[in-house]
Amino acid sequence: MGKGSGNGTTRGDRKRNARRERLRGLLPRDGAVIGIDLAEDKQAIAVIDHDVRVLARKTVRVKAFRLGEALDWAVGQARAKGFAPVTVACEPTGPRWMQVQRLCAERGLPLVCIQPLVSHIAREQQDYTTHKTDESDCVMIARLAVELHCYIPEELDEAWAHLRQLGRRRAQLITAETASMHRIQDFLSVAWPTVTGTCAQPLKSVTWLAAVQVVTSRCGGQPARLAEMAEEAFTELVQAAVPGWGRKRAFGPIRRRVFAALTDTEGVVAWSRRGLLRRVADELGDLQRARAQLRAVEADMAGVLGELGLSRLADIPALTAVGAAAILAEAGDPHRYDSSSSLVKHAGMSPSDNASGAFLGAAHISRRGRPGLRLTVWRAVWPMLQFNPVMAAKYQAMTQAAGAAEEHAAAGTRQASAAAAAARARRAKARVACAASLLRWIYSMVVHDTSWDAAVAAGETATQHAPRPAEAA
Repeated sequence: MGKGSGNGTTRGDRKRNARRERLRGLLPRDGAVIGIDLAEDKQAIAVIDHDVRVLARKTVRVKAFRLGEALDWAVGQARAKGFAPVTVACEPTGPRWMQVQRLCAERGLPLVCIQPLVSHIAREQQDYTTHKTDESDCVMIARLAVELHCYIPEELDEAWAHLRQLGRRRAQLITAETASMHRIQDFLSVAWPTVTGTCAQPLKSVTWLAAVQVVTSRCGGQPARLAEMAEEAFTELVQAAVPGWGRKRAFGPIRRRVFAALTDTEGVVAWSRRGLLRRVADELGDLQRARAQLRAVEADMAGVLGELGLSRLADIPALTAVGAAAILAEAGDPHRYDSSSSLVKHAGMSPSDNASGAFLGAAHISRRGRPGLRLTVWRAVWPMLQFNPVMAAKYQAMTQAAGAAEEHAAAGTRQASAAAAAARARRAKARVACAASLLRWIYSMVVHDTSWDAAVAAGETATQHAPRPAEAA
């Protein structure tokens, strides 16, 4: 029974009821709904009532930003049928829905959106087939809005919108950087295998990258040609290339080992060497540009975080300003969430139970919501497991049983394998729980305007929202 209620409703029930009441306020039962299925050059529109009777429909071949005339026509059709309240519903695929949001704001029309996953499931439930047309989808979108399977879209201000786009650009650059690194490793494993052994972590070493860039851009497919020059001349070339990778000085031992490997042909596939080394040179240029752009984007993200007055998030040990900005770029303004649990659900990290009657299955995270947010938080939490005292203690407490199970399991037995698998699963669950805690910390600090407090984060004090200290004059 929910606390403070005598009718058995839970806090979740009350929040859900309040959310549906807000939606019903936008979608009154005596009103009409305009469903729009958006495409690049074709827009399908249907006007329905709350019994899902189609009052009017129209298909126009215009861009989304020129949809105003058709929207006015749909409103006129609804009013002609005697419906004063009119609500617009659309599916937010691509950026076109923001043009609908702008047009509705100019006309004072409420707008709700349908999740693409919801419309996909509803399409199959409608007639148990994969039948899909724009004209039928616009009716289905309006029907889902009538049934309140919708949400109120977020209206970003300029700073939050800027942060979101920077976060997406950062994610693209990280993907491009990782892809270039894998290709460089693959190409060198055929064209010049021994050079990758000259450094413990070659693709993280600026000196190694600069040296290999010098070689591949000048050797014409034969690194041994550069061995004919003096080592001092090679050193000067590498030193001149290092600033392009964001550093000032080259590391001598790595540079010397690369120079020594110029004549090493062990494992070389001769007929592919010339072409692959040329591709390595091109990939190194792409990697260099991607990293330079990534540094610039991350600096801009830290600047926008300060513009929003949220630089204090970097006070969380082991969380950088860029990491906090990346999380907020995916999550948006935490004020739009009902609670920290809503933010965790949006990341798809909330537990998803599997129980029915006497059956009690294993719980897993839902993996719904925003995958980009889940990935960003997952990346941010790893260093915190080691360098954030509160998070490290939480993780250790949750994985102690896993360590004990591994120690007491007999080596080489089936029980040992099962115990090791259970221990890995427990550690994975602990990392997910820590990632969810990070989201809750960020929510609390932003929404309640607090600063980092280790005692509050660890739950050692009864204070729920520690006051933020006054700014220095």
